[in-house]
Amino acid sequence: MIKLEGKSVFGGVAIGPAAIFRKTDTTVRRETIDDPEAEIVRYHEATEKAKDELQKLYEKALVEVGEDSAFLFQSHQMMLDDLDYVESVENIIRTQKTNAEYAVATTGDNMAEIFAMMDDAYMKERAADVKDVTNRVIGVLSGVSGSGMNASEPVILLADDLAPSETVQLDKSLVLSFVTRHGSTNSHTAILARTMNIPALIGVDYPEDCEGKMAIVDGAAGIIYIDPDEKLLAEYREKKNEEQKKAELLEQLKGQDNVTKDGTRINIYANIGGVADVASVLENDAGGIGLFRSEFLYLESEDYPTEDEQFNAYKKVAQMMAGKKVIIRTLDIGADKQVDYFDLDKEDNPALGYRAIRICLTRDDVFKTQLRAIYRASHYGTISIMFPMIISMDEVRRCKAMAELVRKELDVEGIPYGDVELGIMIETPAAVMISDELAKEVDFFSVGTNDLTQYTLAIDRQNPRLDDFYDPHHPAILKMLKMIVDNAHAGGAWAGICGELGADTTLTGEFLRMGYDELSVSPSMILKVRDAVRNTNLSA
Repeated sequence: MIKLEGKSVFGGVAIGPAAIFRKTDTTVRRETIDDPEAEIVRYHEATEKAKDELQKLYEKALVEVGEDSAFLFQSHQMMLDDLDYVESVENIIRTQKTNAEYAVATTGDNMAEIFAMMDDAYMKERAADVKDVTNRVIGVLSGVSGSGMNASEPVILLADDLAPSETVQLDKSLVLSFVTRHGSTNSHTAILARTMNIPALIGVDYPEDCEGKMAIVDGAAGIIYIDPDEKLLAEYREKKNEEQKKAELLEQLKGQDNVTKDGTRINIYANIGGVADVASVLENDAGGIGLFRSEFLYLESEDYPTEDEQFNAYKKVAQMMAGKKVIIRTLDIGADKQVDYFDLDKEDNPALGYRAIRICLTRDDVFKTQLRAIYRASHYGTISIMFPMIISMDEVRRCKAMAELVRKELDVEGIPYGDVELGIMIETPAAVMISDELAKEVDFFSVGTNDLTQYTLAIDRQNPRLDDFYDPHHPAILKMLKMIVDNAHAGGAWAGICGELGADTTLTGEFLRMGYDELSVSPSMILKVRDAVRNTNLSA
């Protein structure tokens, strides 16, 4: 028996035979060609076929893993249209009279190296995307295809790394878990794995001769056992049965109240990235939507989404939620979320740069268009608005002034709208320290614990080398959370948490004791958090 340790991406237990993911051989040989222009035509035909493949992957991912994760495949399509990429390939073919496969491979290697050398952790991750896109075009050009997975029964899949497109193409009915040698907990692959609910580990240096051997993956502990003995197999089979029973018990919580044993109630809402995610919200019995990440409407568009395009998306979500609260966060791009047509300057430290509300307050055209769309949609449901990255009273007042201007315009035009609550995200230490004053200006607070932790601890949460230092349970964070909710209530506002910490069931009781009114989590965590609430007794 071999015991190997790695880093957990997603918990759970998987038991089954090991299978090694064999990447399709895309070895490229340089060949001299006589007609460069014909070779360029061949390259463009392959690019169009690659785009068709990526579009199908997008549509598949949209259904299986939601809009947030599916967007990756649209970004890959955009990479294929990148002028620098295209011009490099064409130039190599023309000047070196070489085959398209070689020109694409060379361009991909060069661009991936440029990304890999960047200081920003998010941009480093894009090197893998360039390689993935490049290999797809080479595969089309060489006529080589395949998923890299050869299995007729459910397996624990081992790989050096899995590109996002490879992960989505896997037949999930045959995948019990995946274990990779490389990758990071913040990579696209890791995010997809968590969304797909597949137990997964990264950083595991598995032996090549484990193909076909029985294996056990303990996702929570970050361990894989190769060729385990019968005693260990029996222990983990029992553990897996217990997990299944817990999942079945959670299903029974649908329709139940989010109330503690001593009668304290809390709202449990869901975080979404787009219209397609609402199905999961309803399936998991969320009480509302506590965070609608509206920026994905912008990320998925090739140009600024129009007022009507946004209105239709917001209206559809409001109608599908049938009166339940929907909190829409205004545009939050910048930092790790870049949109080409905004033409934002490259920044040395984008997490502290021109982003979120700072863009909106300097781009009235963008801000006003979005607010008009949201207010129009509010006529069809219960919609609230929250503004991200607030650090001052002046910003809040400017946001409220723009909202008032939009309401007056709609009144003049005779366009109906609902009663819309206005709130802000608390995700900077500055907002925490003046939260007593901010609470008097807004209807609610929603704490973005991911950024609040990043800014408070001075740790880039996109940098995998800092994973061991990133501590959302840090006493400073917990003290801030208590200060926020106390100041909110004293000022007449309600307070919720929409960051990942809200789904940490080890803190559910603490959040209830602090007095939080709402927790907003990923749809898959709704019932787990409800269970934690119902098993809490604040008077004990």
